[in-house]
Amino acid sequence: TEQIHRFAGLGVGLASVAAEHVLSHPCIVLRRQCQVHHDSKWYHLTPFSLFQTLYYMHRHQSLTSLWKGLSSSLMVKGMQVASETVISEVTPLPREITRHSSIKKVAQHLLLKGLGFVVTCPFYASSLVETVQSEIASERPGLFDCAREGLARLRSLSTPQVTRQLPIWKVLGPYVLYGTGYYILSSMAQYTALVSLRTDLGEEQSKSPAMTSIYYPELIATFTGCLLADIAMFPFETVLHRLLLQGTRTIIDNTDTGQSVVPIVTRYEGFVDCFKSIIVDEGFAGLYKGFGSLIIQYACHAAILKITKVLFDAITNQMKAPRPVIPTPRPSMPAPPGFQAGHEYPPHIPQPKLH
Repeated sequence: TEQIHRFAGLGVGLASVAAEHVLSHPCIVLRRQCQVHHDSKWYHLTPFSLFQTLYYMHRHQSLTSLWKGLSSSLMVKGMQVASETVISEVTPLPREITRHSSIKKVAQHLLLKGLGFVVTCPFYASSLVETVQSEIASERPGLFDCAREGLARLRSLSTPQVTRQLPIWKVLGPYVLYGTGYYILSSMAQYTALVSLRTDLGEEQSKSPAMTSIYYPELIATFTGCLLADIAMFPFETVLHRLLLQGTRTIIDNTDTGQSVVPIVTRYEGFVDCFKSIIVDEGFAGLYKGFGSLIIQYACHAAILKITKVLFDAITNQMKAPRPVIPTPRPSMPAPPGFQAGHEYPPHIPQPKLH
């Protein structure tokens, strides 16, 4: 049983990573393309308007085009984890906290997260370009192009500004605020959901813990935290992506038709100017362009969780099923002396003793 639980825990971790990063990546690609398409007529606030765009994109491009930028996205995630690990080793900043941690320790932990976002900011910008650029109008990037372009953008701090591309120090603040805010919201929602789910299970489940009650609440809590954080930070993300993409000469797929490409040409001066321009030119709904893709992403994630729960229940029932009892053969008694096969002997009746 312990070995089964160990493999189940590993499976849960792999399934969570796959659902969060790999399987949801096509929806992230569509969402980001809609967010940075400033001249689009269709806002794709619901999933239904995206189906036609997906159909034509599939006809004109390969299906694998929806996974463009996946390697660079995973690289940025790895750099974030690696940078936090290194900083926590050379500084007293804690890498993990609990609900019993002091306010000072929580603040130090958030500072560590912020420093990690500072390190990965230029590489996140280059990964964003790989995610949204059309494969029709550009070549597929190499494996290490994300790192090279990130270093080039970092070197641009010491060079004069000759394009509309914003210097990295101008987008560094919004990116750190976005990353830290997303982490705080998702962590709070995840903790609240996990406590609520474990409380609802009651003492009955704690007496006979099943795989569903052990692992499934964590999956639901992670799903809830990411969903609420994505919804709350969606307008912030829209503004941030437009700032990071400005001046990069990126050409994206036309999200209105899915049959052509459009260049990204914007002139935002900073975060506040970009936010005001979106409200004036595109309306408040312009901050939520591509929200329908987010709905598709979490609908698919919810379906994966449902399948996972069914598998957990099946494994639990299999472990609880009673095993058939195999009767143990009784040892045969030795035959009495003078016994011959085929003869019957009357039972021995003891005679009373006479006194």
